Amino acid sequence: MKSTALVGLDGSVDWLCLPRFDSPAVFAGLLGTEEHGFWRIGPAHADDAPPPATRRRYRGDSLILETEWDTAHGTVRVIDFMPPGDGAPQLIRIVEGISGRVPMRSAMRARFAYGRVVPTVHTHEERTVAVAGPDSVWFDTEAETYNKSQTTYADFLVTPGDRMAFTISWQPSHQEPPAVPVPEASLEATEDFWLAWIEHCSYDGPYRDAVVRSLITLKALTFTSTGAMVAAPTTSLPEEIGGVRNWDYRYVWLRDSALGMSSLVRTGFRDEARAWRAWLLRTVAGDPENLQIMYGLAGERDLPEAELGWLPGYENSVPVRVGNAAAKQLQLDVYGEVADALYLAGRWGLDSDPDSTQLLITLVTVLETQWDQPDEGIWEVRGPRRHFVHSKVMAWTAVDRAIRLVEAGHAHGPLARWRKLRTAIHQDVCARGFDRGRNTFTQSYDSTDLDAALLMIPQVGFLPPDDKRVIGTVEAIQRELSTRDGFLLRYTTAGARPGVDGLPGDEGAFLLCTFWLVEALATIGRLEEAHLLFGRLLRLRNDVGLLAEEWDPHLQRQTGNFPQAFSHTGLINAAWTLSRYSAASRGIPAQSTTGHDLLCGAASLGGGLL
Repeated sequence: MKSTALVGLDGSVDWLCLPRFDSPAVFAGLLGTEEHGFWRIGPAHADDAPPPATRRRYRGDSLILETEWDTAHGTVRVIDFMPPGDGAPQLIRIVEGISGRVPMRSAMRARFAYGRVVPTVHTHEERTVAVAGPDSVWFDTEAETYNKSQTTYADFLVTPGDRMAFTISWQPSHQEPPAVPVPEASLEATEDFWLAWIEHCSYDGPYRDAVVRSLITLKALTFTSTGAMVAAPTTSLPEEIGGVRNWDYRYVWLRDSALGMSSLVRTGFRDEARAWRAWLLRTVAGDPENLQIMYGLAGERDLPEAELGWLPGYENSVPVRVGNAAAKQLQLDVYGEVADALYLAGRWGLDSDPDSTQLLITLVTVLETQWDQPDEGIWEVRGPRRHFVHSKVMAWTAVDRAIRLVEAGHAHGPLARWRKLRTAIHQDVCARGFDRGRNTFTQSYDSTDLDAALLMIPQVGFLPPDDKRVIGTVEAIQRELSTRDGFLLRYTTAGARPGVDGLPGDEGAFLLCTFWLVEALATIGRLEEAHLLFGRLLRLRNDVGLLAEEWDPHLQRQTGNFPQAFSHTGLINAAWTLSRYSAASRGIPAQSTTGHDLLCGAASLGGGLL
C-alpha cells in the first residue's frame, strides 16, 4: 500500500519503485535487462538463473506470496511480503527449507532512477547500504554476503526447518539508518493485517474467492498515506508487444479510482471509500472549475510525460514513458463517474458529508457549460476531439445524481433547470448518437464506429435493460468488437495507420469491457451466456489470480500494465451482478443490490446521504 514489487516465476523481483508507486524504480529489469536492476532468490544454478518455480500461491486471503521449488536436492520455499504500516517501505523475503539440502543464492543489483544510476555500495555497522543521491536502500540478512560485478550475493544452504531472512528498506540518504527489520514478527503482523481486513467483506455470492483476491488487489493499489488508488503499479507494459501503446499508469484517474471505490464500498469496505472521498475533496475541491482527469498520489497536478531512452522496453516495446500527458485532456465522463461514486457511497451507508455533496453540485454547475463540447473521451484518444456518446451519457449521469440529491432534500440546486438539462442531454444522445439502421448507439456523433463503453448505458440508468436500443447495442458490440475468443476490444484500431485514437498499431481485448459485457448479458436476460463468459475470463488470470489490462487473442497472453485496478473492479462488479440476477432467476429476493442495478429504475430510488 506504498509501492509494489513484481515477483517473477524464477523468484526475481524485476520491478520495484521506492518509496512510492510513482517513484523512480530501484529494480527496473522488467523494462530492460538485469543491468537495470533486479533481486533474485532461488535455488543455486550454474548459469545463475534458477528454473521457474514448481508452484506458488498467496497465503490464504493475504498478499504474502509463497513460491516453491522441487529440486534434485530437495524442496525449498521463498516467502515474499511487504509489511503494511507507517515505517520505511520494506520488502522482506524469507527462505524456508522444506526437505533435503538445497543450495540457494540471493543476487541483488540495485539501480536507481529506472536503472540509470549505479549506487555506491558499502557496509555500515554490518549492514549493506546502496546510496545514490537522495535515496538509500538498506539490505539486511544474517547470511554472509559478497559483492561481485556490482551485485550483492549470498550463497547458503537450507535444510528442513531452516529459515533465512533477507530485507531491503528504503530511507532518504541524508537521514539516520532505518531500524533493523524483525522479519518473523513482520510476517505475523502482515498476515494478521490482511486476515482482519478481509473480515469486513460483505460479499458472499458465487465466485467469492476470485472476488476476494480482486478486493485485496484493489486495497494493495491504494496508497495508504492518502487513500488514493493507482490505476496500476507499472509503466509502459505494452498493450501490443513491440508496439508504441505504452503508458504510465502509476497515477490516480478519477474514473478508475471512483469505480474501484464503488466496488469496495458495496462489498463492505467503508473506510477505504471514506479515505478516497477525503483525498478527492483535498485534490479537487479547491479548483473544481479546472477538473483534471488524473492526479498524483497526494493530489499533484503536474504529471509531465517523458521517454526513458536508455531502457529497451518490455520485450523491446518502446518508448518507455513516465508521466502522462493525458492529465491535461478534457474527458467529460469523469464528472459522471465521480458523481455516481459519491452518490453510491451514500446509498451504501457512508456517513453524510456536506463538503462532498457540495462538490457534486459544483461539478454539475461546471458541466452545464461543457457537456455539449467534444472531448478526448474515456479512452484518452490522442487524435481529434469528438462528441463521444459515452461522455454524454456520463454527463447525463452527473446531472441525474445531482437532481436526486436535491429531490431528496440533501442538497440545494436549480431543480427545474437541471431537469431540463437532463432531458436535453438524453434527447441529444438519442438523436445524434444512435444508428437507427443498425439499432445501436455509436462511438461518437456522426460515426458508424462502435465502442464497448456504450455498455454502460443501462448500468447507469440512462435507458432500462429491456429497451430495444440497449439490446441492439449489446448485440452489435458483441458481434463487431469480439475477438475470436469472445472477448471485447474497446473499439476498432487501424493497424499501421493512425486510427480514431490518433495512434498506429493495435491492441488486445480490454478485460474491463468484457466484464461489462458479462453484466450486460445478464441484464438483458442471457444469464447462462454471461456465466460462461465470466468463467472464461477467470481462466485468463495468472497463477495467483491477477489480471493485466488486456488479453492478446493471437499470442494468448495478458498484455498492458499489471495488475490493473480496472480489470479487478470489473471482475468484482460482474460477479456481483451475476449473483443478483442468478438469485432473481431462482425466485430468491436479493438481500442487496448493486448501485448500478438500482439506478436502472428511477422509481426504486430514494434519497441517499453523502
